[in-house]
Amino acid sequence: MPPQKLYAGAKLRETRNQLGLTQKDFAARLGVSLPYLNQMENNNRPFSTSVVLALAREFGMDVTELSAGDSERLVSDLREAFADPLFGNAAPALPDLRLVGANAPGFARAFLDLHRAYRQGQEQLASLDEALGREDTTLRLSPWEEVRDFFHYCDNYIDAVDRAAERFANAERDPFTLASEALARCRVTLRMGQGGLRDFDRESGILEISAKASRPTQAFQLLHQVALLTQHDLLEATLDLARFQSEESRAIAKIGLANYFAGAALMPYRRFLEAAETTRHDLEALAEQFGASIEQVAHRLSTLQRPGAKGVPFFFVRVDQAGTITKRHSATRLQFARFGGACPLWNVHRAFETPGRFLRQLAETPDGMRYFCLALAVTKAGGAYHAPVRRYAIGLGCEIDHAQRLVYADGMDISRGASFDPIGISCRICERDNCHQRAVPPLERRLRVDHDHRALLPYRIE
Repeated sequence: MPPQKLYAGAKLRETRNQLGLTQKDFAARLGVSLPYLNQMENNNRPFSTSVVLALAREFGMDVTELSAGDSERLVSDLREAFADPLFGNAAPALPDLRLVGANAPGFARAFLDLHRAYRQGQEQLASLDEALGREDTTLRLSPWEEVRDFFHYCDNYIDAVDRAAERFANAERDPFTLASEALARCRVTLRMGQGGLRDFDRESGILEISAKASRPTQAFQLLHQVALLTQHDLLEATLDLARFQSEESRAIAKIGLANYFAGAALMPYRRFLEAAETTRHDLEALAEQFGASIEQVAHRLSTLQRPGAKGVPFFFVRVDQAGTITKRHSATRLQFARFGGACPLWNVHRAFETPGRFLRQLAETPDGMRYFCLALAVTKAGGAYHAPVRRYAIGLGCEIDHAQRLVYADGMDISRGASFDPIGISCRICERDNCHQRAVPPLERRLRVDHDHRALLPYRIE
């Protein structure tokens, strides 16, 4: 695949504005002419090698931030939104969507917000009886989706919270004990109970943790409470910057930030990054070393995107048995469907057939990108015979260029094209014409129906 030219005009304008420099001064610092800078900021010309080096030298920029990851997320989300039958054949061509994602990211996000509000309205109308029973039927964005998008577009890395957790952690102390001592300094009394995972009474100062939960879960919940009590100002400042549209979104995001602190304290950034490289990202070895669960380790691996000290760019996803994505993040070019389930050809769905066993897959998306995918079914018992059992699958993967850094890729032939399974994002934006698992036709292709002939599909994709 030929090297791609680098266009990052929006990021360049954002950097210049943050520095408070005029185009003339910025161009002088970069060693380019004013017209050339103007053309780069408007994506009319790609970045040259000298410009990239100047950004790193003059401003200490992590040049990997110039990659089109954020733009590609927007393009993927826009394509899926335009796959809505609402738009019919009026969807813009892919090159036009790329121009919008690169040149007008604010407009793209506003459009996605509007489309989400429309979908929610349709869902409310589809449940008319329920909607009529509500006093407030005002359309607004789902708080859960708003928070999910906040972490998605932050690359699932919150620098200030991550560094605060790293300062809190202590390599010589067990995280459970460290958290317990921090809570004691906050005059919190810890008790083991038989109820929910965590129950804190602010008036009495009693924190009750489930005695049925595993040790990693108990430590995580203690660290979550530490974040709420000792990092209040940091969490609130981060929430202020996010500018959520509702109090519900802000409240949900605070849980997410406290969870982020807990995971980062359980697995401190630099120590965890070094261990990940040493073990070649062996999830079981890392879980044992840091006293964490497999899911916690996999999720933490997907957050190692600190500027100047980045790990392997992973995608991470959690899927329930119905195929619904309940957690998603991607630091790779692979993006997940925002609506509906994931591609059924992806190995994360087969993980339910072999619980407790790692499944490996070499996969290729329609754009020609190749990935190494790892999937594992996870079961969380309820602690009693009649208690409900939660089952889901987690997926972790990276672009194939990084596969040799993973112990799980040992023995796999990544040089043969035939080794790679064809997967997609969702049927409406997947252009494969020979997929035996296709559920609906692709948006951007015409169909031909022949009543006298039938192949895999009842139509031909042109």
